[in-house]
Amino acid sequence: MAVLPALLAHLRGATNAVLVAPPGAGKTTAVAPALLGEPWCTGEILVLSPRRLAARAAAERMATNAGEPVGQTFGYATRMDTRRSAGTRVTVITEGIFVARIQADPELAGVSAVLFDEVHERSLDGDFGLALAVDAQAGFRPDLRLVAMSATLDGARFAAMMGGAPVIESEGRAHPLTLRHIGRRAEARIEDEVASAVRRALGEEQGGVLVFLPGVAEIERVADRLAGLPDDIALHLLHGSIDPPLQRAAIQAEPDGRRKLVLATSIAETSLTIPGIRIVVDSGLARRPRYDRQAGMTRLVTERASQAAVTQRAGRAARQGPGVA
Repeated sequence: MAVLPALLAHLRGATNAVLVAPPGAGKTTAVAPALLGEPWCTGEILVLSPRRLAARAAAERMATNAGEPVGQTFGYATRMDTRRSAGTRVTVITEGIFVARIQADPELAGVSAVLFDEVHERSLDGDFGLALAVDAQAGFRPDLRLVAMSATLDGARFAAMMGGAPVIESEGRAHPLTLRHIGRRAEARIEDEVASAVRRALGEEQGGVLVFLPGVAEIERVADRLAGLPDDIALHLLHGSIDPPLQRAAIQAEPDGRRKLVLATSIAETSLTIPGIRIVVDSGLARRPRYDRQAGMTRLVTERASQAAVTQRAGRAARQGPGVA
């Protein structure tokens, strides 16, 4: 990342920063390892990720770059799945794990920095965790470094919340991305339209295809409609309900060199680089938890994906080369 020197220089004399970098710039896996060499960084670095899959993938990527197995210098901690040791210096954790940790230990003893990745997603745990960290910094840990990171962040608003922290921006995208809007018929089922778009993309473009759908049911119905694909195409389903080994298979390179086709929920929206993906097909829909005042409970609602979300989704296509979305 071209802006790393500026970020490191700032954090030597200040405690807060906001980093805005486009998808594929490497902020998730580049910033934390760079901070380890700083004189003020004598403890652990926590990297907050909004999803368990992204947390595991980020830790595994940093460990691979360092030439060591995950769980040594670089580890992760998610619900029901943890890989870390006494020597772990960088731990990627989900937002819920961080909230529980800072509530149990408001001083964050032994922690030198907290990096909030993909803060634009604005989850309850993410916002609450950032507020608690800012409060802990003001009351207990003036030396604690806090960095908010995203590709589509409203930097000024978060900078104000973090005491007027500077916004450090990385300009430009590493690879060109071509955007195409093909639309869909209002009377047609979303599964039929997406399956048609996938077959069109496979026929007109080169490289793997990542498809975003709102939920598991839509993924399974699209998979049914894509039956009979050529043998050189490897179809994967990717959502939070499948086992971690199947999730890893979906985001790793195909061992036999086949073309990858991944049908995913928003679990693949951020912080992931899937080898070989050059095309993104986006349904434009997302299923989000929303509080129902009348029922007094939270329920899942299918709605149009936000502009920030569709920008992140499109960015998956151009992380390793020119892409189409």
